Amino acid sequence: MIRTLAANSKYTGSLPKGCVHCKSGRKLVLFVTGKCYQNCVYCPISIEKRGRDAVWANELLVEDDGDVLYEAKMIGAVGAGITGGEPALVMERVKHYNHLLKTSFPYFHTHLYTTTHSPEIIGKFEDAGVDELRFHIPVKYWENLAKSPYAGAIRSALNTRMCVGIEVPAFPNKAKELGRLLKDGFNLGIEFVNLNELEFSDTNWEGLRRLKIREKGGVSAAAKGSEEVALRMLREFENCRVHYCSSAFKDAVQLRKRLLRRAKNVAKPYEVITEEGTLLRGVIYAENPLKLKQKLIEEFKIPANLVEVVRGKNLVLTHPGILEEIAEELDGKAYIVEVYPTEDGLEVERIPL
Repeated sequence: MIRTLAANSKYTGSLPKGCVHCKSGRKLVLFVTGKCYQNCVYCPISIEKRGRDAVWANELLVEDDGDVLYEAKMIGAVGAGITGGEPALVMERVKHYNHLLKTSFPYFHTHLYTTTHSPEIIGKFEDAGVDELRFHIPVKYWENLAKSPYAGAIRSALNTRMCVGIEVPAFPNKAKELGRLLKDGFNLGIEFVNLNELEFSDTNWEGLRRLKIREKGGVSAAAKGSEEVALRMLREFENCRVHYCSSAFKDAVQLRKRLLRRAKNVAKPYEVITEEGTLLRGVIYAENPLKLKQKLIEEFKIPANLVEVVRGKNLVLTHPGILEEIAEELDGKAYIVEVYPTEDGLEVERIPL
């Protein structure tokens, strides 16, 4: 039976535990390194992260363990997806963060993505505390997984306590090969397959277009035909555990819920949380922000906790509703600004008043 989630994501059987946490917005994305020994043409990793041996917890560049724990607390995380790059290249790091998170939060679950086919490394993932292992099989092995180096790695993983699956993008021009991959994978004994809608990014669009793959169109970054291939796999393997995760689901459900959780924990008294999990704030540019702050408090009777000066930027922040009412009486330029509640505070939109 094929079941439907929001944004046209679908699955058969039951969802992997890592996906359950992800769709609730309670999964920490722990990027442990940008280094990788693969060169996948569809890799969407940003220029900022690709090849860089650094750690990110969601959008926060990690400097110490406190950053990881802080970000996990901000979203009420009950699990983490450990990714990269290739986590196998920083095994001690994987072990360290698994121990850190599992000793800091009760019943914490971790799943990990890997392209390794080394049985020795598979055993190290189990020793590190990984609960769910997701093999990312390179496309060149899709047609004959059973005779590839990954067959032995999968068998080794199935002899551990880890839940074992395959996670790959649904290539629009590789339906036959993808079907072979799923058939061989389930014959080997894997417990689930996750199919992600193929997406264009700043770093992979040239490579995808060279393969004659095109965008779906509209506001979506998804590849045309990817969803159709994934849904075909669900129909063909309806009696197995197959999960199709759409590009829209990642944004409209996973990311949105995570942002809402974080926004509730980080929003200042003067910020308004939107339905999408972003924050609205009133922004005023001022030559003398401290003087303006006093004016807002004394002349306009705005409570002090609803006014903040951003040091070094000549900015004064306040409640957007209040600013709309008084903007015409102020000398500085004023805006309603929408930002993500993430550590980088990415700006979404600004409306001049």
